[in-house]
Amino acid sequence: MLFGIPIWVYFCIIFIFISGYMAIRAMRAEHHLEQQFIEQEGQVYLKRMEREKERRGKKEKTMMPD
Repeated sequence: MLFGIPIWVYFCIIFIFISGYMAIRAMRAEHHLEQQFIEQEGQVYLKRMEREKERRGKKEKTMMPD
């Protein structure tokens, strides 16, 4: 016993801090994964918009008389 407090209390306090640290670390990792997913979906969207733009440009060229 240190300062009249059982050792298991100190272990509980230490485990609380470790648990908080691990939770913050997991939250940051999950945020990083979400950002990667958002970036990937954004690239897919931009490619789709570019293809649509090209398709409409080709369609307009074929409709215009020379």
